[in-house]
Amino acid sequence: MGALARLRAGLGRVLVRAARVRERGDPRLADRLLRLAFRIEPEMGDAIGALVALRRAGGDRLAALAAAHAASERYPRTSDAWFLLGEAYQGAFKMKEASEAYERALALRERADAALQIGTLFRREGRHADAAAMFARAFAAGGEPDALYENAVSLWGAGDREQALRALEMWGTHFVDGTARVAEARRQLERGTPSA
Repeated sequence: MGALARLRAGLGRVLVRAARVRERGDPRLADRLLRLAFRIEPEMGDAIGALVALRRAGGDRLAALAAAHAASERYPRTSDAWFLLGEAYQGAFKMKEASEAYERALALRERADAALQIGTLFRREGRHADAAAMFARAFAAGGEPDALYENAVSLWGAGDREQALRALEMWGTHFVDGTARVAEARRQLERGTPSA
C-alpha cells in the first residue's frame, strides 16, 4: 500500500471513529460520515460494516442491504464483502439470495462462518444432507466444535444415524464431560428435540 492509500485508509478510520461517537445522538450524521469513509477507503475496511450495522439498528433493512450490495460491487473479489451481503440479505428475509452471497464468500476464501450460515439455511429448507456437508466443511475450516454438533443433527435429519452418532462422538472429544454430553445429545436426537 502506497503513501496515498495509507493516508486514505487512516482518514477512513478517523471518520469511522467519529461516526461511532455520533451513532446514538445523530444517526444521520453518522450515516453520512460512514458513507464518506466508505468512498475514501482504498480497500474494504470497517466503514461499510459499520454503515450496514447502523442502518440495521435504525430498522432500515433495505438501506442496510443497499450498503452491503455496494460493498460487493466495489469489492467483488473480497470474501468479507460477500459475507456482509449475505448477512444483509438474511436480515431482509431474502434467504435464497443470502445463501448465494455466502456461497460467493466461501468460493473466494474457505471460511467457517460462511459454511455455518449456508448449512443453517440448507437445514431450514429441509436439505439435511447438504447442510451436514456444509457443517463438516465449517469445522474443517476452523469452526468451533458446535459445527460438529450441527453436522450430527443434520445427518440425523437426513436419516444417516450411524454417521450422526460418529459426528457426535467426535464432538464429545472436545469436552471434559464429553461422554455425558454425547449421551444427552443422542437422547435429544432420538426424541426429535436437538438443542440449538
